[in-house]
Amino acid sequence: MDNSLRFNQYRIMWVLVFFDLPTETKKDRKQAGLFRKRLIEDGFAMFQFSIYLRHCSSKENADVHTRRVKSNLPPNGHVGILRITDKQFGMIELFYGKKESEKPNTPQQLELF
Repeated sequence: MDNSLRFNQYRIMWVLVFFDLPTETKKDRKQAGLFRKRLIEDGFAMFQFSIYLRHCSSKENADVHTRRVKSNLPPNGHVGILRITDKQFGMIELFYGKKESEKPNTPQQLELF
C-alpha cells in the first residue's frame, strides 16, 4: 500500500465515546466506574468527564475499538460512539472560558516495517 494513502488525515480516525450513566446506587456507580476503567485500558483518554477519545491509525482499527466499547456497555444509561477522520478532528475549536485552548496532541505514528 502506498504510504501516502496509508497515513493521511482522511484515513486516520478518532473514536469518541459519549456517555451519561446512572450513579444513584452503589451498583450503578460501580458499573459506571468499570465502564470508564475499560475505556482507559483500551487506550481511550478522557476529553471531558463523560467524553473519552482514542486515536486510531485506520478505519479497521477504529472498528476494533468500537466493537470493544460495545462489548463493555453497561446495562443502563446512554452511550454514543462517534468516529471521525483526523481531518475533521483537526477543525475542532476548544475554549477554556473565553480563552482558546490547545488541541489534544496527536499520537506519533509508529511504523514497524
